Amino acid sequence: MRPTLTHLALHVGDLAACIAFYRRYCGLEIVRERDREAGGGGVVWLAEKGRERDFVLVLIAGGPGRSQAGNDYSHLGFALPSRQGVDAIAARAREEGCLVWPPKEEPYPVGYYCGLKDPGGNFVEFSYGQPLGPGGPEDA
Repeated sequence: MRPTLTHLALHVGDLAACIAFYRRYCGLEIVRERDREAGGGGVVWLAEKGRERDFVLVLIAGGPGRSQAGNDYSHLGFALPSRQGVDAIAARAREEGCLVWPPKEEPYPVGYYCGLKDPGGNFVEFSYGQPLGPGGPEDA
């Protein structure tokens, strides 16, 4: 029997702000909610449209906050179909004060990427040219 990766769960201090971030920057949508209250409690599952049964990001209200140093490369990774997509997200994030890694080119398989900090303190990478997702070598 081989296991299948289905989700990643993160504690976040401000559930509503994190939902808004992942909707705005990543295009994720809520697919399930549990015990979500006006006060910000509960659990929310987010996923890409059409991938709701493949992989979800689970946000859990409360718990310890994340304080990640700029040289800590722990992150969630999202692929984009172009370098221009990376630049556009970086520009928006710079304006909104959440850019932590400006766009940078690294040797294959890293490619072109930038990094943002979500409201929970987690880093999120947006890349082009990695062997995963859109923008990979087989898309060129």
